[in-house]
Amino acid sequence: MEHPPPKDPPRQGLERIPVLVKRTSREASAWVAGQIADLIRTRAKENRPAVLGLATGSTPVAVYDELVRLHREEGLSFRNVTTFNLDEYWPMPPDSLQSYRRFMREHLFDLVDLDPARTFLPDGAAPPDRVAAHAAEYEQRIREAGGIDLQILGIGRTGHIGFNEPGSSRDSRTRLITLDGVTRKDAAGDFFGEWNVPRRALTMGVGSILDAGRILILAFGEHKAAIVRRAVEGDVTSSVAASYLQGRSGVTFVLDPASASELTRFKTPWIHAAHDPTSPPVDWDDRTTKRAVIWLARAIEKPILKLTNEDYNEHGLQDLLALHERGAYDLNLRVFRALHATITGWPGGKPGLAGAEYPKRVVVFSPHPDDDVISMGGTLIRLCDQHHQVHVAYQTSGDIAVWDDAAFRHLDFVDAFARAFPDLAPGLAERLAAARSRFAPRREPGQPDAPELQRLKGLIRRTEARAAARFSGVDPVRIHFLDLPFYQTGRVRKKPLGEDDIRLTADLLDTVKPHQVYAAGDLSDPHGTHRVCLDAVLGALELLRDRDWIGSCVLWLYRGAWQEWGPEDIEMAVPLAPDEVRRKRYAIFKHESQKDSALFPGPSDAREFWQRAEDRNRATARVYDQLGLAEYEAIEGFVRYRPGMV
Repeated sequence: MEHPPPKDPPRQGLERIPVLVKRTSREASAWVAGQIADLIRTRAKENRPAVLGLATGSTPVAVYDELVRLHREEGLSFRNVTTFNLDEYWPMPPDSLQSYRRFMREHLFDLVDLDPARTFLPDGAAPPDRVAAHAAEYEQRIREAGGIDLQILGIGRTGHIGFNEPGSSRDSRTRLITLDGVTRKDAAGDFFGEWNVPRRALTMGVGSILDAGRILILAFGEHKAAIVRRAVEGDVTSSVAASYLQGRSGVTFVLDPASASELTRFKTPWIHAAHDPTSPPVDWDDRTTKRAVIWLARAIEKPILKLTNEDYNEHGLQDLLALHERGAYDLNLRVFRALHATITGWPGGKPGLAGAEYPKRVVVFSPHPDDDVISMGGTLIRLCDQHHQVHVAYQTSGDIAVWDDAAFRHLDFVDAFARAFPDLAPGLAERLAAARSRFAPRREPGQPDAPELQRLKGLIRRTEARAAARFSGVDPVRIHFLDLPFYQTGRVRKKPLGEDDIRLTADLLDTVKPHQVYAAGDLSDPHGTHRVCLDAVLGALELLRDRDWIGSCVLWLYRGAWQEWGPEDIEMAVPLAPDEVRRKRYAIFKHESQKDSALFPGPSDAREFWQRAEDRNRATARVYDQLGLAEYEAIEGFVRYRPGMV
């Protein structure tokens, strides 16, 4: 079978698979869609079919969106295309909300001119006694189609491609497989709980994937960075199925900067340069210099001001050292002062400073109803204590993250209240009893709640958010609930960001005219809500770019729910005293529906959100201390947004 020649970038340094890094995940997705479109058009000119291997999940969605746009706006036709999908849960009815057949129909198949008879997926409804035969037939269908020309892959946090979990062999073929616990945790959001995730799945094997003419594997976000490095720079091992792609021509990893951040050429470019003499010299700008010095200090466990010329020379930093006339002394002092300058107890600025307005107007955007106190609760309290005009805007309802039992407990309270005080709400108890069936929980795992139950859960999250914000010192009139429309689906899978989402955000900003805006930069949120909410803020600021107040407005990005900023990235470090850490904890405790065991705690982290926040804040303070700065109980870190950084 003939295949188009690979268009892969050259391998670099320690990378054993070619890697292409685009500025954003959108650019990466558009590039992949362009490669698919080129193949389809080339095959059409040759009057030959194009055979695509497709993936599901959040990673390829933007690729499919771009393909749909190319079809609608540029006339890209899929009439000559045959598709084979990688995998499907088993058992899984094809019309289920979590079915990959349904996913593909919603995101691609029903939106372009594909022939449904030429779209193939493993059959999640295959009866047990037919599974093995069905898997063999699936392989046969691929062979009869002439093999897959271009295979799109994602990579799981276990390194799986398709559902080829750790232990899969290089020669494996389509088969039924038991899912790894990490994979099931990662899928829990789509099923409203890990216990609803099927334990098995049908998947094309590693050997099936390696047979494709060309392979593009996508990964986006910091949470994929570690496994990308293992797959690209580590040894070939059955514990990381994606590592089998090493040594195979026609393979390219397509990444955004976040997923590429652990690769040597980005994390420690001086080490990369030592292994790749063809690479350009390291650009020792302020950021890279700061990163290198902090890396060295942490690697050899020394405070920055104690690093010596020998330390730099022995760890591959001779070129950096040579740029400073007095060697380690100048270099150490430069980075130490830069780190020290990030520390401030006055995140909104001190009163009485010339040219600085005080108090400031501040808007804190919280994607979910608890992200504000989890990620920057100490700073929020500090801003309020220092008398700034702080507004908190909750961008989504968070209604899907409330346990049914918690909702029914609130119903029971309303019922008991109505019976205890019949004069305050005449007839309420009777009306509630008659309407109980409207609040029935979802009947099938993964099905959305009834609208009434969704609204009740949203009210629970809203009252908790109000309580936490008030406890933090926010004036109740400055608490806002945006309920952005993209989120209101009742399902984990949300709608794309729309004009209404941006307009609602812009209206609030234009009303407040803030000097400071805080937004979530915690883009490893496994459900994608944080990224969409940040896009809403950025879109709103762009819409308002001609307003007079925009020129003096600063956007700070916080983290904490899923990961933390590193010391090399932090531009504002707000230290917290022990009593402030406790106050932050008590603010988080106001979110009772998320206490003890949140419905969607995120993958591979059994700690409660308050524990994660404290541990991360204390870890940041500990790093500052180890680098030779003052010792604090905890530190919340922030990065100033600049165009193009996310």
